[in-house]
Amino acid sequence: MTALPLSRFRVVEFAHMVMGPTCGLVLADLGADVIKVEPAPEGDNTRRLLASGAGFFAISNRNKRSLAVDMKTPEGIALVRKLLAGADVMVENFRPGAMERLGLGYEAVRELNPRLVYCSMKGFLPGPYEHRVALDEVVQMMAGLAYMTGIPGRPLRAGTSVNDIMGGMFGVIGILAALTERERTGVGRHVQSALFENDVLLVAQHMAEYAVTGTEPPPMSQKRPTWPIYDIFDASDGQVFVGVVTDTQWKVFCEAFGLAGLAADPELQTQQQRVRERARTLPVVAEAFHTYTKAALMEKCDALGLPFAPIARPVELFDDPHLNNSGGLLPLTLPDGRKVNLPALPLALDSERLGVRRDLPAVGEHDAEIALELGYSEAEVAAMREKGVLV
Repeated sequence: MTALPLSRFRVVEFAHMVMGPTCGLVLADLGADVIKVEPAPEGDNTRRLLASGAGFFAISNRNKRSLAVDMKTPEGIALVRKLLAGADVMVENFRPGAMERLGLGYEAVRELNPRLVYCSMKGFLPGPYEHRVALDEVVQMMAGLAYMTGIPGRPLRAGTSVNDIMGGMFGVIGILAALTERERTGVGRHVQSALFENDVLLVAQHMAEYAVTGTEPPPMSQKRPTWPIYDIFDASDGQVFVGVVTDTQWKVFCEAFGLAGLAADPELQTQQQRVRERARTLPVVAEAFHTYTKAALMEKCDALGLPFAPIARPVELFDDPHLNNSGGLLPLTLPDGRKVNLPALPLALDSERLGVRRDLPAVGEHDAEIALELGYSEAEVAAMREKGVLV
C-alpha cells in the first residue's frame, strides 16, 4: 500500500515481552512510525528469551525502528524527552512505577507534550490490585480462564498469550479513540489497558450464563453441547472437526452421507431433539466418517457447505495454502540471518493485506537516523556513541 492509514503518526514504544510490542506492532503495520526505545547496549531482553519466549521478538517487532539509548545518562534521557516532545503516541508496558522513576510517567510527559496520547499496559487497571506485577498465566488463573480451559481440578492455561495479545489490541483501540478525540480537543489522553480486566472480558460469557441460568458453568472440557454435531471425528487416516448446526445442514448432511434413517427418525426432527439424542446419533455419524480419508472427508464437507477443520499443529501453518497465497505470512529475517515467514495481522484493507516495510531491526539500527531527525549534528551523534549513550 502506498498510503497507510496511520502514516502521519509517530509512536514511541517503551515495551518488552508481548503486550506492549503487540500494541506497537498493530500501529506499525497500519503505517505509524514506531520507534522502539531499547536499553543500550544490549537492547530489549526479549531478543534473548528461550523456549516458549523464543519467538516473541520476531513476531512483534517488524515495521519498527530501533533506538538503543542509555537513559541513565543525562544525554540519553534528554534525547528521549526530545523525541517524546514531538511524538503523537507513547506506549509502555513496564512494571508499575518504572516509567515514573525515569521521569517519564504520565504527568511528566503530559507537561512536556500535552497532545501526546500516553498508553500504559499493565497487569491491572487502577484499583486495589494495580500495584501487582502480573503475567498472562497469572491472570488466566485468577480470572477463571484456566479453570474453564482445563479439566475439573486441573486448571490449564490457554495455548497462547491471549491476554497479552488482546491487551495490546485494546491498547490500540484506546489510542485510536484518543487520537480521534484529539482532533477536536487538541489534547491527548492517558489510555490504560490491562491483562486481568482483559481476561475478565474473555470469561464474561460464562459469568453471563450463570447470571441468566443460575447454574455455574463447568470447564469447557466437559461437553455441554449446543449443537447436534460439533465434534472431532476419526477419519481413516487422521482427525477432522465437523459441525452440523442448522436444520438445513442436517438434511443435507444426512442425505450426502447415506444416513436416511437419521433424517426420517421422528425423534430427530428438531434441533433440540437432536441435541438430546447425541449419545445414540454420534456413534452412527462416527462410523460413517471413518470410511473416508481425512482429505476426502474435508473435501465432501467443503462441497456441502458444512463447517469443518483439520486438527492442525501451529508448525503446519507454514505450509497452509490459504496463508501462502493470500498474504497471510510475511517474509522476515531473523537475527541469525535465516529467512522465515510469520503471520500478518488478521486484517485486510480493500482486500489487501498489510505487509512489511521494515524488517526486524538490529539493536540501535536507527540510532543515528533518529538523532539526526531530532536535530542533533553528526558530531553530536558520534560523541554520544563514543560515550555509550547510543549504540
